[in-house]
Amino acid sequence: FSIIHLSTMASGASKTFHLLLATVLLATSVHCLTTGRISDDEFILTEEQIKTFFQNGLVTIPNVLKNEEVVFMEDAFEKFLNGTIKVPDKDFCDMSKPFGTPREKWSIVNAMLPTQYDPSLEGNLYERLTQSMAHQLFPSKNMTKDYDQLLNKLPGKSDAVFAWHQDMAYWPGITALGVKGTETTTFSLAIDDSTEENGCLRYVVGSQASKTLRPHVPLSGSREEGHALTIELGPDDVVELAPASRGSLTIHDEYVVHGSGGNQSPNRQRRTYVLAYRAGDIVKAERKIGFTHSHNDEVNWDTFNDGESHRVKASKGQDEL
Repeated sequence: FSIIHLSTMASGASKTFHLLLATVLLATSVHCLTTGRISDDEFILTEEQIKTFFQNGLVTIPNVLKNEEVVFMEDAFEKFLNGTIKVPDKDFCDMSKPFGTPREKWSIVNAMLPTQYDPSLEGNLYERLTQSMAHQLFPSKNMTKDYDQLLNKLPGKSDAVFAWHQDMAYWPGITALGVKGTETTTFSLAIDDSTEENGCLRYVVGSQASKTLRPHVPLSGSREEGHALTIELGPDDVVELAPASRGSLTIHDEYVVHGSGGNQSPNRQRRTYVLAYRAGDIVKAERKIGFTHSHNDEVNWDTFNDGESHRVKASKGQDEL
């Protein structure tokens, strides 16, 4: 039956009932067909966007926040960058260089766990909308906020490079956590237009499909010297850029190989607000072993007992000291 048929097939009290039914069905059908941002708490992904995430390992979602909403995030961001909000020790660093590099020599300013150090940011608009998207990607996994991060590639810093890596290299594997899966959605909100010139994300298409971790090595020699890890790409790897306009975002999974180039622009920053969700049992297991994604954690990528090659090498190196 069509909705029009339902509204005309009866008269009197029966017609009133059918008009009500037709209204409900119409509202339901419109909701089902609606995608994009439908409220301040819900952003509906398209089937194609969901398919791309699982097929390629990364998807770009345009126009999530309006300009005035990004301004709020921008203002919060600045409090961390200018030191108004204090971030202790290694949680405020340059992600591309060894710990202890003087601030005036930084190229990528990194502030870990901003909502921990500024609780007023908890539950912000960006969090609410991304929580909605994470649940759509993994509806049965109780997707839970795991960590957040603020990044700024400074203008004219060609060395503001994020080395090629997989996020799982930094995180405990299923053996270390005693869980069955690794489900993750990591959102990167563009505070500024993110382009090839100022160092937008780039990724190896489909590199997450095998759900395996490639061999990583420390970028600075050891975990004590710097946080970053790196890998080398293979001859068959297909690299694509993932630019995003201001207020748009990318979503990537935990195994896709990705990184970003330096900021070649003489006057444009590239600020990014990262927010990651993982299955609830994973987050609980991480916290149980003392892993919070803080760079000040005593447990980190060189201590997880899961047999991955870069951890084994780090452990052997420590044993030899």
